[in-house]
Amino acid sequence: MAEPLSAPGPKRRGRFLPYAAVLVLTALFLPVTLVNLRDQYGIGGAVAATLAVAQAGPLLMLAHRPLRAWWIVFPADVVGALVILGQPAEKYDVWPWPPAPLIAYLFLLLALALREPRRTLAAVWLATGAASLVLHLAGPDRSNGSALLLPVFGAVALVIGAAVRERRVAQRRLAEQETVSEAERARRTLLEERTRIARELHDVVAHHMSVITVQADSAPYRLQELSDEAREEFGTIAASARESLAEMRRLLVVLRGDGTEGERTPQPGLDRLQQLVEATVRAGLPAELSMPAGLDGVPPAVDLSAYRIVQEALANAVRHAPGAPTRISVGTDGAHLTVLVVNGPPRQPVSPLETAGTGHGLVGMRERVRLTGGTLDTGPLPDGGFRVAARLPLPPKEPPAPATPSPEDP
Repeated sequence: MAEPLSAPGPKRRGRFLPYAAVLVLTALFLPVTLVNLRDQYGIGGAVAATLAVAQAGPLLMLAHRPLRAWWIVFPADVVGALVILGQPAEKYDVWPWPPAPLIAYLFLLLALALREPRRTLAAVWLATGAASLVLHLAGPDRSNGSALLLPVFGAVALVIGAAVRERRVAQRRLAEQETVSEAERARRTLLEERTRIARELHDVVAHHMSVITVQADSAPYRLQELSDEAREEFGTIAASARESLAEMRRLLVVLRGDGTEGERTPQPGLDRLQQLVEATVRAGLPAELSMPAGLDGVPPAVDLSAYRIVQEALANAVRHAPGAPTRISVGTDGAHLTVLVVNGPPRQPVSPLETAGTGHGLVGMRERVRLTGGTLDTGPLPDGGFRVAARLPLPPKEPPAPATPSPEDP
């Protein structure tokens, strides 16, 4: 399949470079070929001009139609060789291919090699070699080195052009494969993070389902005045809760899919943020935590998501801005839990521990925030630092129940 002479680039200058090159080649070879045929070989002005236009004019088509240009130039060169054969021989004449048409033909072969497939190039070279052989046999007394030079130099031009073309195709395919691999890597990271979130949610939901099961099973023993219908209803609730737990465990086995048993430790939350920050400080990142005391009433899913967001933000700071001062702030306005992690630029110009970040850590943050119905804002700061701000919704607090007046109160 034919390809453009040069790959399209983002710069306009690069796109127009091939057209400028063929204009220069045509402007150079057209007058040189005319003078060469008229003055050195003694061909009449009209015939020389016609041959020059046919041999050099199609060079304008090299940028996008080199094969069509060859169908014009090749017969014109053969006709030119036959016309020169009818002229008196001079001492320094080069036949069957004069110098100017020969060099122009080599540029044509180079353009063909940059665009056309190997089968076409082989056919062009065979046709060129066959024409050189036939002309050499037709005028052995006039024939000299050009009958051999054109096939030899033509083969070199075709090989060089084909090598450049293959390298360009390989680079383009590599770039496409890298793009596909990056997209696949991002998709795989997203799926892995969702699977991890699903596993953690299993632990959170399973706790509540277990409590429901225990309460439903023990209700008939704790409440002696229950009717038979109520006891049967509690039994149905307990059975449904146990069935739901079994389904969740089966789903968890499918999500793991690697035969692992998973973590046995409880899922972390805001109560373990201080330990996380202390470990980060020991790793060389000066970090400080600001969090109000007695932060209770946070749902388990929000509690876990807040911890994971801070954990990932600190990990990114350690990787990409080692030594940068970092502030972690956790607060609430009653309706939302706000998590803010801000790291500044490194105090000294140092190389980051990782320079090929893919941004996949932010994927997990967005998934966790989306899971809880919150919002996430991330991005660089003007001073060279980075900011991660998450706003996670909290359930509305139930108003305190009014105090029941005592019978002794007036």
